[in-house]
Amino acid sequence: MSKRPSQHFPVELSIVVPLLNEAESLPELTRWINRVLTHHGLTYEVILVDDGSTDASWEVIEELAQTDTHLRGIRFNRNYGKSAALNTAFEAATGRVVCTMDADLQDSPEELPELYRMIVEDHYDLVSGWKRKRYDPLSKTLPTKLFNGVTRWISGINLHDFNCGLKSYDQRVVKSIEVYGEMHRYIPVIAKWNGFGRIGEKAVQHQERKYGVTKFGLERFVYGFLDLASITFVSRFRRRPMHFFGTLGSLSFLIGMVLTVWLTGEKWWLSLHNLKARGVTQQPLFFLSLVAVIIGVQLFLAGFLAEMVQLNGPRRNQYLIRDKLNIS
Repeated sequence: MSKRPSQHFPVELSIVVPLLNEAESLPELTRWINRVLTHHGLTYEVILVDDGSTDASWEVIEELAQTDTHLRGIRFNRNYGKSAALNTAFEAATGRVVCTMDADLQDSPEELPELYRMIVEDHYDLVSGWKRKRYDPLSKTLPTKLFNGVTRWISGINLHDFNCGLKSYDQRVVKSIEVYGEMHRYIPVIAKWNGFGRIGEKAVQHQERKYGVTKFGLERFVYGFLDLASITFVSRFRRRPMHFFGTLGSLSFLIGMVLTVWLTGEKWWLSLHNLKARGVTQQPLFFLSLVAVIIGVQLFLAGFLAEMVQLNGPRRNQYLIRDKLNIS
């Protein structure tokens, strides 16, 4: 496997594993990772993030770290969620390439060398796994397909499985983006809208769960669509909120004014020709037009205030620089 020079990186590969109550699977997982990456001659580190486990997960991590020099551990005081675990591990990762995987043994470490190669040799910014054959119940696979279809349509990113835990990243990606809330599902979307557009996909093995139970319920799909709406709005209009609020406000105001003028003109024309006419304020359409005018003004003001906040924010001129040449 040919590689880019990695002398600037302590290790070639950082494996990030967020976990919650996975004490049974951790010994087998770390042995499996070690066996695969040692066979391929890759230098690596494994960052296990205990997201507030209530079982013996942290004790297992401490015990494994005594004999495994590749192992690093982070423990949260309570459960903060997968996004917080990933974001914290991304900050700590030192590898040329960063891979993420779940701790439940459903993601196969056998995929890691190829995910690494696709970043280094094929020059992808991000490679997402695709669980083409899933060992999940129908109640989980059908909503997942719907979720992926909607995300693919809105984001324009042609991936089959946005929420697959098995992904690889160029280090520049994980050091440039921030993952918060429940946005771990949309890291490819966040990466794309931050300028990392070379996004690939690899079909990966999906194992049956061996220990424990899933930590996610059906409510994640409801939250997922809300998060998609949020990240879409923030990514597209964070630096130009007036484009969103101002456009909607102007459109609403214009519709309201046109209706008001129409009703007033109609009343005047009928009165001029001695025809029976209802009063302008006696027509329901007048009140709808009045509401449209008020909403339009409010939206326009919201956009103006958002612009003022953006202009005075500490990150108003913070942009991501991909490379520099002869710049000190």
